[in-house]
Amino acid sequence: MKEEKKMEKVKEERVTYSLPIGPQHPMYVEAENLNVYLDGETIVDVDINVGYLHRGIEELMQRRNYLQNIYLSERICGICSGIHSMTYCQCIENLLDVNIPERAKYIRTMVLELERLHSHFLFLGVVGYEIGMDTAFMYAWKDREFSMDMLEQVSGNRVNYAMPTVGGVRRDVPNHIIPSMLKKLNHLEKRTEYYRKVFLRDRTIIARTRGLGILPKKDVERFSIVGPVARASGLKIDVRRDTPYLKYDDLDWKVIVEKAEDSQSRVMVKVLEIFQSIKILRQCLKKLPSLDREIKTKVPLVIPKAEAIAITEAPRGELVYYAMSNGTDRPERMRIRTPSFVNIIYSLPIILKEQQLADLPAIVASIDPCFSCTDRMTLIDTKSGEKKTVDETYLKKLGERRLK
Repeated sequence: MKEEKKMEKVKEERVTYSLPIGPQHPMYVEAENLNVYLDGETIVDVDINVGYLHRGIEELMQRRNYLQNIYLSERICGICSGIHSMTYCQCIENLLDVNIPERAKYIRTMVLELERLHSHFLFLGVVGYEIGMDTAFMYAWKDREFSMDMLEQVSGNRVNYAMPTVGGVRRDVPNHIIPSMLKKLNHLEKRTEYYRKVFLRDRTIIARTRGLGILPKKDVERFSIVGPVARASGLKIDVRRDTPYLKYDDLDWKVIVEKAEDSQSRVMVKVLEIFQSIKILRQCLKKLPSLDREIKTKVPLVIPKAEAIAITEAPRGELVYYAMSNGTDRPERMRIRTPSFVNIIYSLPIILKEQQLADLPAIVASIDPCFSCTDRMTLIDTKSGEKKTVDETYLKKLGERRLK
């Protein structure tokens, strides 16, 4: 408490003005609001305001049946759509205590690692764009197309793949596309070696990332930061290794860790993770032709009373799904905690403090934030302290009151 009061006093003494960034701002395509307190050009503190993209996904899931929710979970995030639907299906399978076929496990693993490639290449492009290097942005997004082409080969889609279902996967991966995929992986491996050199050696990138946006390991542990952001500060955590699922414990790969705790470390973790994803995909493609062709286990649509969780490693870190069933074809309760929820709320005020305002876009981009995954809303009556339910009727009343 004394420390907080001291910080507030320092903040009051130093702040010359506050600068609102967002919710609509060219720095980032999603709607978010950062209220930045400045002493000249130096950032003293940051207030984060989210909620502009809240869609009530958890409530909507409780009004739909288990199969309809697969479609809904895939729309939570446009970049991590596959991991959301896979984790949801895994959570419902845990409710039912069913095991899916081996071939389905390999196919799911392949889709998730292809999505990781797609997400990481997108991230490299965004970082290049925020630094002001449009060439890096265009190169990274051009190479990202190869990962999306492979996703299209496997699923027929480039963004929402509609591959998993409760009990397995909806579509098989034909053997005849494997040589083409291996060729694309060889190309991406060569290109990733190029990005490794660029993000380590380019003078402009070094000036805008190295030593900036420091996130100490002690704060990572204190606030339970997850994923590549945590690994860039020296914390060796990865759900794929720590709590293995699908086929990750049967494959040869390693957890990437950097120790410099800065923006460059966060970029390099993702660059090096691309090599590991390519390694995993090659092993899956090699194993797939020898497996039994069964891709789905039949499951009931009505689930007895139970509760379960599923934890996976999304491209941005630990993703948690919780489900409670009530003996019907609809869940009693769904709860989703995304990696961006903890990474944005807790890390941004730390990594932006004492940085220059001009470096803010690149530092924010380095944690790869997803605001549509982050947004949550709880309405509390300030007089009684009671929580209120936000439904369609209540929102309509608010809208009508505002029009008057």
